[in-house]
Amino acid sequence: MDMVKPRRSLVEQTYDILVDAICTGEIQPGERLNHDEIAAKLNVSRQPVNSAISILKANGLVEDTGRRSVVVTRFDRHLFHSIYDFRVIVEPFAVRQAGRALTSADREMADRVLQEADSALRLGNLGASVRADMMFHEMIYSWSRNRVIQTSMRTNWHHIRRSMAEVLSDPTTIAPVWEQHHDIVQRLFRGETEEAAAIMEQHIKQSYEAIIAAIETEAVERTALIPHRRTSPLFDD
Repeated sequence: MDMVKPRRSLVEQTYDILVDAICTGEIQPGERLNHDEIAAKLNVSRQPVNSAISILKANGLVEDTGRRSVVVTRFDRHLFHSIYDFRVIVEPFAVRQAGRALTSADREMADRVLQEADSALRLGNLGASVRADMMFHEMIYSWSRNRVIQTSMRTNWHHIRRSMAEVLSDPTTIAPVWEQHHDIVQRLFRGETEEAAAIMEQHIKQSYEAIIAAIETEAVERTALIPHRRTSPLFDD
């Protein structure tokens, strides 16, 4: 007998839609969020929109402008440096922990996750690529059988998702990322745990370098433009 699945609230659904739009770059850093336009586009009242935006503020994804509106926060180089300093230690450790107790069910999970990534690559869909990347890393965390790793990584995952959208938006970077994912999995199931951990460390370092390059490019482009605010095309008619 299946368990009853609780229905997701309008606040949760609205929040997820906005987070996806921010993390995939559909809503760009510096763009203004208009409560009324969002409510109309999503066919909900202002209340779930207000609540969802309050959660976005708490998670550092939007900020007040001081003019009764909010904008998507710009990339914080210091924040991402701290996150990736943490990741470059934790994720290779998670790989080493995973190599100690892999099962046939884990192999099936890996096949599904890698197939999702390959499908996203073929479709050229950025949102699907970011979700596939998230699924891969969450899979590694779950294989570690360490709840502290899973919880601590989940805390900043929305920022990591956002940064990966910057990396994966460049078509030349997607294939090498997926190749490293495949290589990590194959080496783990061949018992080459240290080699898999080394690839993961290189993978995280390369991602960080790509993100910093994207942040610097965004900063240069911003200073070259006439300052203006615009509402995200997600909510344009």
